[in-house]
Amino acid sequence: MYRGIRSPPVDSVSYTNLVRSQTYTRKSFYTLYFLYFVIYFDMFITIENGLFSYSLQVGFIFIFNIIVGTGALTLPGVFAKSGWCLSFVVLILLALVSYITVTFVIEAMAGANAIKNWQSLQALRYKRNSNEEDNELYWNTESETVPLTIQNMQFHYYQLTQKFELGEMAKIFFNDCGRILFYLCFIIYLYGDLSIYSAAVARSLRDVLCEHDHSNNSDISISELSSMRLLGGLKDNDNRTCWKEHNVSRLIVYRIILIGFTMLFGPLVLFSIQKTKYLQMLTVVFRWLAFILMICIALKMLVIDGVKGHPVAVNFYGIPSLFGAGVYSFMCHHSLPSLLAPIKHKSMAKKILSYDYILICSFYIVLAITGIFAFEYVEDLYTLNFLPYHATSESLFSNFLIVIDYFLSLFPVFTLSTSYPLIAITLKNNLQTLFLDMSQYNSYSILIRALFPFLSILLPFCITYFTENLSILVVITGSYAGVGIQYVIPVCLVYYSRVTCSELLGSGIKNQFQSPFQSNIWLLMVLAWSVLSVFLVSINLFR
Repeated sequence: MYRGIRSPPVDSVSYTNLVRSQTYTRKSFYTLYFLYFVIYFDMFITIENGLFSYSLQVGFIFIFNIIVGTGALTLPGVFAKSGWCLSFVVLILLALVSYITVTFVIEAMAGANAIKNWQSLQALRYKRNSNEEDNELYWNTESETVPLTIQNMQFHYYQLTQKFELGEMAKIFFNDCGRILFYLCFIIYLYGDLSIYSAAVARSLRDVLCEHDHSNNSDISISELSSMRLLGGLKDNDNRTCWKEHNVSRLIVYRIILIGFTMLFGPLVLFSIQKTKYLQMLTVVFRWLAFILMICIALKMLVIDGVKGHPVAVNFYGIPSLFGAGVYSFMCHHSLPSLLAPIKHKSMAKKILSYDYILICSFYIVLAITGIFAFEYVEDLYTLNFLPYHATSESLFSNFLIVIDYFLSLFPVFTLSTSYPLIAITLKNNLQTLFLDMSQYNSYSILIRALFPFLSILLPFCITYFTENLSILVVITGSYAGVGIQYVIPVCLVYYSRVTCSELLGSGIKNQFQSPFQSNIWLLMVLAWSVLSVFLVSINLFR
């Protein structure tokens, strides 16, 4: 997934010659500064033996970047609806269960590597036995391609060197029915992802462009709270005019922006787009900056203006939004194999993930708690609470604050627009894998091949065209498809991985990447938790 093109190596001799030969003009100064940045960053990200790899520090950043996304922007709103005390407890439980299933994915991936290595070793032994007379010549000519551990007869089956995506592991450990259910769950989740991205971008741009009256927040909150279960969202809010001098409703402006966004970024699903390591770093810097600014502004409001929000401690009617946003906010399981394979010191993977989960859970709690007490009403997309006011003075500081407000209000537009094509391409690939024989892909007509990119963007567009309610989108995506990907699938993968590896390798070979939660009781507890969450969400959502 992270196969960026490595910058040309700069050795010390060529670098010194460059410094000596160039005059210290402004252009050469920036060139040297860029080279310094590349050399410094490549200390942490390298390519060894033709394989892309990075250090634990960079792995920590990448994992943080994958987990922290749109779900975090919905947490302050669900904290306000569900109550700060209930949300605090449930969020910690969701983080713990999510980390447990992450360790299951790691163990299952090591099991897939073990099966692959066992198959390779069996093929190698068969080849050796069938060529007894050329045994010595064979070992001399093939020694570079045979792992050293095989030659020393100390082969380690369980590794994380080869990347196995969830779909690939499903093909290894599941039967045909299980594979179909896996792809259906994964596709539904990706459709929900794209719907949330589309609605968040269109709604953010609409609210920035339209005239906004912060004094009306209390009226909006009452109507949204009473209609949070309706698919249509806020009808009264949608029918308000966008500008006083023009008779154009906010809903019409939202749909125009949605159409433009889909037409602009939808066609990119036809191509193959890959994130580079530098784009990852830039994205995580923007995210850190935005979230830290939101926390600092909320703290400033609490110190200067005092507490404006008065959320309840417990509100069980907010459980659907709480579970949906919580599951969605800790989702990284579908991208975890791509993150683990390039890490240099893979034995530290579980520890790095535990640090990430502790930091992210603390980060979410601080973000949500400061927001619900600083604002009288919290939007379901938290960045909409930072819509810019008109400047009351022409001072430089006042204009600087307006720039910050615009940056925070448009933050979902910047980050989600870059992720939208990547999620759409992933969805297209999974649709093709489910319905087509990919080994005969080129034999299909161009209409069949063009159908799946079209289907990838059509359904999210139709859903978000008729609703802009992010609460309902997050609830359905997180509480149903998200529960399947984050809880049920990892449990099934690790269970069948243990059974298959035990049958092929025996019980004497230890998996050094096994989950600390080895007992089958943990598997039953996670399944019971997933059933309970879906049950509670369904009762409160459709009652």
